[in-house]
Amino acid sequence: MKKLFLMLFCTLVLSVHAQNVTRTQHRAAVTQDAVTTGNMTIRKPDYISILTDGGKEALIMEGTKFTMTMGGKQHVTDSRKNAQFATFHEVLKAVINNQTLPTGNDLTVTTKNGQKTITITPEKKKRQLFTSFVLVVDAKTSAIRELRMNGRKGDYTDYKIQ
Repeated sequence: MKKLFLMLFCTLVLSVHAQNVTRTQHRAAVTQDAVTTGNMTIRKPDYISILTDGGKEALIMEGTKFTMTMGGKQHVTDSRKNAQFATFHEVLKAVINNQTLPTGNDLTVTTKNGQKTITITPEKKKRQLFTSFVLVVDAKTSAIRELRMNGRKGDYTDYKIQ
């Protein structure tokens, strides 16, 4: 029983990757960017949690469900119901599981200096939170290096992963 418990514990520990994150929130109307730090946790097959500012700011993908807490407000959506997040979910899932990236008209991939830059530009609609998502991953290991969510009017939230 002890060996089974130890094996299960080791499997869980090895499947969870925690990394340090620096989050920069840029608002065009504000002079100085808000910079906070935290951590990112990844669990296969499709769970990512980025918590910064002591857990006050969060970006969580759990399956098809996305939860974002910014400025004390929580936004929840599902990629099955929100087309803006559908490709984003598929790309993140492929990166986490080191699989081939999906293709589509809203997706471009460039490779330079050992990194893949994946840009997702969803069809423009009213009331969407983001105009594009940019994900930078290590070309060899598929480790996420940066996630940038571009908003309207030059605003963005950028997560740099160490």
